[in-house]
Amino acid sequence: MFKPRPKQQEVLAYRRGFMGVAAVPGSGKTATLSYLTAMLLAETELEEGQEILIVTLVNSAVSNFARQVNEYVKSDGLLPGYGYRVRTLHSLANDIVRGKPSAAGLDDQFSIVDERESNEILAEAVDAWARRHPEAADAYLAPKYIDNAHYRSQKWVEILSETARSFIRQAKDELLTPADLGGKLADYRGELTLAESCVDIYKDYESALAYRGAVDFQDLIRLALKVLREEPDYLAALQRKWVYILEDEAQDSSRLQEDILRLLAGDGGNWARVGDPNQAIFETFTTADPKYLRAFIADEQVDGRELPNSGRSMRSIQRLANHLIDWSLAHPHAKIRERGPLSPPHIQPTPAGDPQPNPPDDPDAVVLFGEAYSATKEAMVVTESCKRWLAANPEATAAILVARNSRGSEIVKFLRQKAVPYVENLNSSSSTRAVVGALARVLAYLADPKSAGKLAEVYRVWRRDERDDPAAAAAIKTVLSALKRVKHVEDLVAPRLIDWLDEAIAGEEGGTHFETLEAFRARVGSWLRAAEMPIDQLILTIAGELFRDVGEIATSHMVALHLSRLADAHPLMRLPEFAAELYDIAGNKRRFSGLGDDEGQFDPDARKGVVTVTTLHKAKGLEWDRVYLISVNNYDFPSAEPNDSFIGEKWFIRDDLNLSAEALAQLTALDDGSAYREGFASLDARIDYAAERLRLLYVGITRARKALTITWNTGRGTATEATPLIALRTFWEGEREKEALHEAPG
Repeated sequence: MFKPRPKQQEVLAYRRGFMGVAAVPGSGKTATLSYLTAMLLAETELEEGQEILIVTLVNSAVSNFARQVNEYVKSDGLLPGYGYRVRTLHSLANDIVRGKPSAAGLDDQFSIVDERESNEILAEAVDAWARRHPEAADAYLAPKYIDNAHYRSQKWVEILSETARSFIRQAKDELLTPADLGGKLADYRGELTLAESCVDIYKDYESALAYRGAVDFQDLIRLALKVLREEPDYLAALQRKWVYILEDEAQDSSRLQEDILRLLAGDGGNWARVGDPNQAIFETFTTADPKYLRAFIADEQVDGRELPNSGRSMRSIQRLANHLIDWSLAHPHAKIRERGPLSPPHIQPTPAGDPQPNPPDDPDAVVLFGEAYSATKEAMVVTESCKRWLAANPEATAAILVARNSRGSEIVKFLRQKAVPYVENLNSSSSTRAVVGALARVLAYLADPKSAGKLAEVYRVWRRDERDDPAAAAAIKTVLSALKRVKHVEDLVAPRLIDWLDEAIAGEEGGTHFETLEAFRARVGSWLRAAEMPIDQLILTIAGELFRDVGEIATSHMVALHLSRLADAHPLMRLPEFAAELYDIAGNKRRFSGLGDDEGQFDPDARKGVVTVTTLHKAKGLEWDRVYLISVNNYDFPSAEPNDSFIGEKWFIRDDLNLSAEALAQLTALDDGSAYREGFASLDARIDYAAERLRLLYVGITRARKALTITWNTGRGTATEATPLIALRTFWEGEREKEALHEAPG
């Protein structure tokens, strides 16, 4: 049974009007909101068709919220699942638009493209635009890359895709159509090169959606707001239907999402919002901004409350997190300070007698390394430490938190080498990536069958199951070296193998090599003959001859299905494009789930005795007994200082421009008629990014219950310790010195 703390009880006293709640990590905000739902259901006489609407951020939270509400409802003797509805903001918008599709200008049978298909449509639009405007790259590529074909084509198209995606997302949030922007471009006095290109791409993107009779996720929000504004009777019916609106994770709402809920609540309605502005970490990927929740809570018409008590972490970890808040309020960079990336309330321990008391405090369990490790040394140190700790605490949970999926993949390799039990919560698991990577290498060779290097990679894949045998590994190395030197690959796959072998490989092992290569040649020949088959059949043919493990074969079937869908959507795709897609998955650049990959709610407590490797973004909402927070350098956590690097500023773009930021600045200029000055938006983007990364660091720290270790690495040799880590380490060393003096005799 839920036993509320005093501050939770204040929230549970809510019965009407607008309420905003700032909740710290581990304060039980979701449980409190669930219990409030159950209380309102028990006390409110709902008329037929009326409901309490609960809105949350992601699909996985929907089932968790519904489960908690059902438990509380059953304890009150009520019927579970009745009288309330749990929705994500996007599914709510879908419900609204489905109720009045004609008002949104849509057919009754409209479809919704997911993020992957949306990206594919955008990629086609960008590629087509880039082919029509081959000279466009000249305006933005750094001089040394202008004549480089790779950068003029692939790299330029990649950065243009990112830029157009940000532009379109913001344009839709501002309710600006391609036609609107085209008219504004015609009237604007000045040159807005990026905006012109993005408007053209936006137009093609929208045309492709219209051809499919589809909308994207951003359209759902925009069109739901349009329907509510233009259909007053429909809005009134929804207001009567949803007598209460309870919103969780409100720090991740955008302006349009807030506008939708404000309309549904109405001037005299009931709307309670709960969130933690300090955990708003999705600004880079969405149009969300914690300023909307902060402004809501500060509104004098809103009943502002706090949930400051948390039983998740021991006191020392709470002190460290609270100091990060204080340091950010006095940040050495004035512009970051103005952004207010972190703000009170501070985290407070639970009161005496609380059912979830804080773990016993152990200041020695907080370790902040100031040593400059290489990326490899950092991984080794963390792996060895984790191995020792898990051996001593087999019933505990642990996590290694990384800023990027690629770093997570690197850490997994070290854990595997040291036989440390682990589980991945990345874009895909290492076993899935291994299968996909093997298939990618075969496709890459079939797309370029004269490449000796690619044939050698296929040989490596073909003998992948023997790599742990020292004798076999040595033989594989010998053959690989010889294969890479082949001048005419057709000689190998043709009957002249014996002549090639005599020339390339000398020694008494030749017979063994010959037998293996004969089998390999036969296999490659069968794949070459199958290369004209439909892509799904080709994948299954390769997998059937390459894999023996049931799980690997099952994952191959999922790969075949994925590529088949791609082929249906893009009839002109060929082997090079399919191979590139698989390389992206294998490189953890795309989300893909193979057999055994967990797509549901991740539960750390179900994985005791192993270490979880996950990104900081995916760690939000989770907690572990011990947390390793790694790579806290000035690349992953910059502070807008001169020596910092920024992921949005690509090395091949001139003058350190952040093209996405510059495009958004041109969109603003286009919308309000203001002047645009190149470069200023890129500098502002540094401030915004640094502010978000401070919140990401705060999220990482507050995942730990009993032990926390923070390290940093020099990356490629130029990265330095992150400024906030220096501040935290200085603070913590000072605290330990005070404790030592206090404990010293006399």
